[in-house]
Amino acid sequence: MSTVYEKALEKHKEWQGKIGTHLKSPINSREDLNLAYTPGVAQPCIEINKNKADVYKYTWKGNTVAVITDGTAVLGLGDIGPEASLPVMEGKCALLKRFGDVDGIPIALDTKDPKEIIQICKALAPGFGGFNLEDISAPRCVEIERALIEALDIPVFHDDQHGTAIVVTAGLINALKLVNKKVEDIRVVVSGAGAAGSSIIRMLDKLGVKDILAFNINGIITKADNDKYDFLTKELSEIVNKEQKRMTFKEAFVGADVFIGVSAPRIVSKDMVKSMNHDAIVFSMANPEPEISYQDAKDAGARVVGTGRSDSPNQVNNVLAFPGLFRGALDCRATKINEEMKLGAAIGIAKLIETHELNDEYVIPSAFDERVAKTVAEEVIKAAHQTGVIRK
Repeated sequence: MSTVYEKALEKHKEWQGKIGTHLKSPINSREDLNLAYTPGVAQPCIEINKNKADVYKYTWKGNTVAVITDGTAVLGLGDIGPEASLPVMEGKCALLKRFGDVDGIPIALDTKDPKEIIQICKALAPGFGGFNLEDISAPRCVEIERALIEALDIPVFHDDQHGTAIVVTAGLINALKLVNKKVEDIRVVVSGAGAAGSSIIRMLDKLGVKDILAFNINGIITKADNDKYDFLTKELSEIVNKEQKRMTFKEAFVGADVFIGVSAPRIVSKDMVKSMNHDAIVFSMANPEPEISYQDAKDAGARVVGTGRSDSPNQVNNVLAFPGLFRGALDCRATKINEEMKLGAAIGIAKLIETHELNDEYVIPSAFDERVAKTVAEEVIKAAHQTGVIRK
């Protein structure tokens, strides 16, 4: 029997791409042609020239997102370049359409220069309602996203950073209900402080977690080592490790309530999980192989375990977040996606599971739960209104 990789390769050859364009307007007669193109098309051009905001009224802009990459941090494949990244970008666009009814356009850039990427995106902005940055390596992705958020008046979102953070936060909200622990009382250990890890840490802080210990490849993050850090890690050092402890990764697990991993495979042992507090929560999301497997974490006594894998319960899947997030941001014509909107998305995902439905293997809803995108969009719109980042 063919493996999933062989089947996928055959299908991609058959499809020659997972997306395409379709006509919204019929072009079957001379009148159709007059209306869709010359001479009739001149009139919406004139109206938009008088009022640029009318571009949302007369074109695709209000429902179209550019999915932009430089191919430097693709899935578990790393820096494979723009051409090789294109199947993933098409996939992202397919998911935007399937789950959020948002039209996505893949754009793979043949440059790694952050300044060039920023300039290209700024030049492309008039034709799109938002930008989803994808598979751009850290910390460059943070620099690019921040510059574009500052420069543009359309939503800009780096899914590798924030999508994972939103779904993890949703899972944590529900897991804490299940184990009857308060967010302000828990200690969280985070492994990985790059794109996803940094956003997770910020969202945990926004949620109200007081005690976060974060580790990168060099060990525990502490302000005492700021002279060795890039700008992103320096910022995180202001949030994590408030007591400025020096300890090993293994020592950090003793008495911890939650472990969140976005780093490397097989770095967490059963003994480390056993040293955690009762009713431990483990979100082990290294891709494609987690820091500790679902079964090993359960065998070690963890109460709630989630991974990025579809063959285990509580899959942390970004598709729960980004389609609904963009649906909501586009529907209210948000000028940006802020922290409150991201937290709103997490709350929306979490509330889909009623308290009486929660169990160890069900703290995160299925990616195919048709309520997800609508509920996330509603919470995002609500947060956008509350924070004043909307056009209408």
